[in-house]
Amino acid sequence: MSVIDHKRLETRLLRLDVDGLRRGWYSDKYFENVVRVLERAQAEGYTFAGFSPRLALTGGASVAVGNIQVEAQVFNRRAPRALVAGVDAALAMLRHATGYYQDGAFQETWADLEVEAVEDGEFTYYEGDTEDVEPVIRIRGRYRDFALLETPILGVLTRASRIATNVYEVLVAARGKPVLFFPARFDLPETQPIDGYAYWLAVNRYNQDTGSQVAPLVSTDAQGSWWNGRGGGTVPHALVACFLADTVEAMVAFAEYMPVDVPRIALVDFNNDTVGASVATLRAYWPRYQAALMTGSEEERKRWTLYGVRLDTSANMRDVALDPGDGYGVSPELVRVVRQALDNAWQDWDVFGSMVEAAQAFCRSVKIVVSGGFDRDKIERFEKDGVPADIYGVGSTFLRNESRTNTDFTMDVVRIRLDGQWVDMAKLGRQPNDNPNLKPVDLGQF
Repeated sequence: MSVIDHKRLETRLLRLDVDGLRRGWYSDKYFENVVRVLERAQAEGYTFAGFSPRLALTGGASVAVGNIQVEAQVFNRRAPRALVAGVDAALAMLRHATGYYQDGAFQETWADLEVEAVEDGEFTYYEGDTEDVEPVIRIRGRYRDFALLETPILGVLTRASRIATNVYEVLVAARGKPVLFFPARFDLPETQPIDGYAYWLAVNRYNQDTGSQVAPLVSTDAQGSWWNGRGGGTVPHALVACFLADTVEAMVAFAEYMPVDVPRIALVDFNNDTVGASVATLRAYWPRYQAALMTGSEEERKRWTLYGVRLDTSANMRDVALDPGDGYGVSPELVRVVRQALDNAWQDWDVFGSMVEAAQAFCRSVKIVVSGGFDRDKIERFEKDGVPADIYGVGSTFLRNESRTNTDFTMDVVRIRLDGQWVDMAKLGRQPNDNPNLKPVDLGQF
């Protein structure tokens, strides 16, 4: 369930490998060892025979360790905050893989668990004190029934929350401008659905927080599969190559052959002449657009509207329009030069009378999309300096996992049930914590 639509993700979308989860295929091996020890202890009728330094409890207290019930809390330590995602996926794992095998058949015991969780899209806050955390999931139940699920639960929460938080921070830096989600080529195809969901969640939480109306824009259908979205896109460099490096010819063919609801965005850096390619494409579209205005054809007008130009100059290249002291790649200087050239392109056309204003608007409405090496810091610099970029394309940096973006989750056993009471049993440096956003969960919904 997310704070955006208050709907649970459908389990069928998650495509869980339930058998693999039940058998510990995705679990760190020591959790399998825990289960073996506890199952064998129960089978042997073992009761606690040691000395508990926490409870001053000695053996003979008839504590059946094999059936020990615990309270486990799952929390995050990204400072100062993290946007939580992946909760529904984690809960679905608990629903379908809690239990044990008996005589080769899996016995489900999810109904014996007491589970509380926050909703996807909530923020958790952390100031560096591991004794002061905000749990996102709390589980109470027989430990050996869900011990194998710790690794995959933490994994799905960590990945989805890291991407969601990274996206949210980029949106803040972009100040409400659209941010295209381009990381599909940098990771396994299987991760695209949850990655796209994390992006969608961050976009909607940003809109909710700021009153903005940023649209989620993903590049593959898989990235939109969890929220009924579809991938979108225009042209790669490969299309220009197929047209023998003639950007204009490629974009004319694109406009002629593609449906009018697909935006015409020219990729203009193929020959390292973004100004030349931008202006030439605009010039090629104008006569057709002008004819559509004169005939009143709305469809043809859309067909020949150049929605934008995308600058994707390599970081080791300086565009031919720039001076020797200007920057490499997609630099502020390059964006400004392209903007000026687009705005003034109509002045070199044979435009007269009432068409002058239309030509001006035609040129000035073209948006500039920038991509290639953009992250939160670079976008912040562009916005601070007033660079006239309209849309940012961001790829691998959404997946970044380093000291600033690390979003690891931890599961700790913090209490055990003893004689009907919940008793603190966290390792030193940890303790049970609460989170007002935790709500009881009915696992039967999954």
